[in-house]
Amino acid sequence: MSGSELATAVKQTFDVDAKQFRKEAQQEAEQLKEAVKSGTFDNSQALVGLELELYAADTRTDALTRMPRPLLNLIGFEKELGLHNAEMQTAPQPLTTYGLEAQEKELQAHLAPAQEKTAAEDIQLVADGMWTVPPVGETATSYLLDSVEQDGVTIATNMSDAVRYHAMANTEYPSAQRIEAPNVTLESETVMPESLITSIQPHYQVPHAPDLPVYFNYALRVAAPLLALGANSPFFPPDLYDAVPDSQIVAESHVENRIHIFESVLNPPEDAPEPPKVCFPPDFETVDDAIDDIAADTCIVPMEVSVGNRFDDEFAHFRHKHGSYWRWIRPVFDGPSQSSANARIEFRPLPGQPTILDCVAFEAVFAGLMESLPRREHPLRTLPWEDAKINFYRAVEDGLDADIEWITADGTETQDIDAIGHELFEFARDGLELRGLSTDEARRYIRPLRERLDRKTTPASWKIEYVKEEIADGAPLGEAIWAMQSAYIDTQRETLIEGTFVDWLE
Repeated sequence: MSGSELATAVKQTFDVDAKQFRKEAQQEAEQLKEAVKSGTFDNSQALVGLELELYAADTRTDALTRMPRPLLNLIGFEKELGLHNAEMQTAPQPLTTYGLEAQEKELQAHLAPAQEKTAAEDIQLVADGMWTVPPVGETATSYLLDSVEQDGVTIATNMSDAVRYHAMANTEYPSAQRIEAPNVTLESETVMPESLITSIQPHYQVPHAPDLPVYFNYALRVAAPLLALGANSPFFPPDLYDAVPDSQIVAESHVENRIHIFESVLNPPEDAPEPPKVCFPPDFETVDDAIDDIAADTCIVPMEVSVGNRFDDEFAHFRHKHGSYWRWIRPVFDGPSQSSANARIEFRPLPGQPTILDCVAFEAVFAGLMESLPRREHPLRTLPWEDAKINFYRAVEDGLDADIEWITADGTETQDIDAIGHELFEFARDGLELRGLSTDEARRYIRPLRERLDRKTTPASWKIEYVKEEIADGAPLGEAIWAMQSAYIDTQRETLIEGTFVDWLE
């Protein structure tokens, strides 16, 4: 799509009657509630799925590189926000031995040949939380901020040509479009700085849709320890840092800066009347509450929605609104056919992980917890919502060193990360066994994360220690971060498909 065509398409979104769009979405929300009550969104068993985002790196330099669109189409991946991004999604599978194995094999079956094809173009797809080395000959600042004005529309130069992405920078919605993180401040005219980050998003499909709030409220309370185990974005590209001492940057870095980036770029400024969209969500008492929360959320870019033959096209305006309902854990209601209609929980806090098996480990552990905790009526459900939110942001800052409040199975309050981890993994094992996995099979999926806890080492802490060692040897921060990133990419090259992060520690 040319610049003028993209600008024209963005302008056309301005002609959509936002008030009428909201009315349509609200009406569809009421229809959705009735469909949920009638059992349309129920399923005979729990299902799981996964979204995986990656970025492209030049194999000769380990620097970020743009992903050619024909190559992206050739490997069967989807575009994401930046020209350097690629995304894939697994097909939903039952939460069983064969279903989890199918998730693992699907990821391997798609990513292994994709890496072979991209390697022929000197490109490696990288699974990570944040890129730190900009394209050769460019700075991260210029890559993220470069834009042009076309017929009165601001177009980010390095953003994919999706109308919705570009329209975000040209609507009345007051996204701050800036990064605010420890020792980093970046002002932008578009949402392109959000393309610094990549993630994985496990999905858990609940069997009985009206019960979604029970699962959802447990998901909020396990978010902090799971995020602490998965942290993987402690450093920014060096040229984004403020002019402060290297030692201060390292000492004050948070382990999961991806959370700060997403929130500060897309949310309104703190003094704006508009509430934040990227945030830790509330508890829900009923499934109607969850649907109402989505329907009431501000739609950044109301658009003409096309209606086809999908079952959930009956809720097309509601689904479009859901696309910018950016809660860290969010309910989802959709399905291409009435028989596949489902209600599920999308778990969004996790950054990209070093290997496929690490991704599947999080998918399995999260699903196991969703099976076990409600079934066993674990008292974690009584942890106040305010404490769950505080836990979440403590994990963003300090990972496994965070003071996380937890309630054990016997009702004891604790902040002991080993005790928390023990419960997390035991109930995940229990949940997987409830779905028919043997003890050994369940432990195989849990082991990569249990090893992280036992060794008190996450991808973020691995990066931090690598940078500290480089600085101790006399390297300036910029060179230390670049060395760390090269080591990360080179090590991943050997382990992405069949290894785990624990292999990096041997």
